[in-house]
Amino acid sequence: MEVSNTHNNTLWFFKHKGFDDNNIHEILKKCKRLESVQKQKLTENWDYLKKIGIQERKLPSIVTKCPRIMTLDLNQKLIPMVQCLTTLSTKQHEVASAITKFPHILTHSVEEKLCPLLGFFESLGVSGTQLGKLLLHNPRIISYSIDSKLSGVVDFLVGLGLTKEGLIGKIFVKNPSIMGYNVEKRLRPTTEFLGSLGLTKADLQHVAVNFPEVLCRDVDKVLKPNANYLKVRAFDNKQIASIVARYPPILIKSVKNSLEPRIRFLVEVMGRGIEEAAGYPEFFMHGLKKRVERREKLLKEKNVSCSLSEMLDCNHKKFVTRFALVEKVV
Repeated sequence: MEVSNTHNNTLWFFKHKGFDDNNIHEILKKCKRLESVQKQKLTENWDYLKKIGIQERKLPSIVTKCPRIMTLDLNQKLIPMVQCLTTLSTKQHEVASAITKFPHILTHSVEEKLCPLLGFFESLGVSGTQLGKLLLHNPRIISYSIDSKLSGVVDFLVGLGLTKEGLIGKIFVKNPSIMGYNVEKRLRPTTEFLGSLGLTKADLQHVAVNFPEVLCRDVDKVLKPNANYLKVRAFDNKQIASIVARYPPILIKSVKNSLEPRIRFLVEVMGRGIEEAAGYPEFFMHGLKKRVERREKLLKEKNVSCSLSEMLDCNHKKFVTRFALVEKVV
């Protein structure tokens, strides 16, 4: 009878909080322990989540993602974890935002999971402020195993020659998503593909440190099609290797929306050869309409000739001054 009453109280509690029958069925299926949780605990946990800054309208979604947080002991689990996360935050509501993104963060142990994880990142040279940014902006990281996942990514980066103290920590801070990828299924294939294009070990280190997002993309779906597009546009192998080494993001930009429009403008409007883009790969970095087209128009009005780097590798004020241009005010 007591279990039945508790179950009924659980149903009543969630209905009162705005859950429909399907939501309630889903969360009870995910977490059977909820059926035996006292209404007082449900109320305490719900109110505490509101107290730390989570908007009540977001709580149903959070609880649906991770019903287990409603079964956790308030004083022994929820409060200690929130207090520890708060020490890492520099802005208000960062902790609430992290929990909203990944409510499972509250189910992990401070002593067994969070503290060892923080120690692991500190050993890689990640500072206290960076630790907060790293974990609170990417709370899913707490679910990664140090031994079977994170250490594997570290060993992979060390294998690329990134042994300088603090360097791997900087990569993790710059692009935390790299920690979520499988070394053998994603990271190693991307570096091997880059090597096949002609990039040296030093080039690969440059990619990992400055553009780690390139290492995270699928070879067959993204990197290879972009490289093939450059070949179709008559860049030779040596030029492609040079372009990718100097500006690796060219392999992850949209061919249709980024590369094709820029090359067409370069050749058809500017009347330049693709070898100029090969000599100045940063051409693909600059905004087409706001920078390239605008400056090309000004140069043509004055019949001024210059290299792509002279045209683009400066802010607009320096550009106008450099070529004694006067821009019309519309």
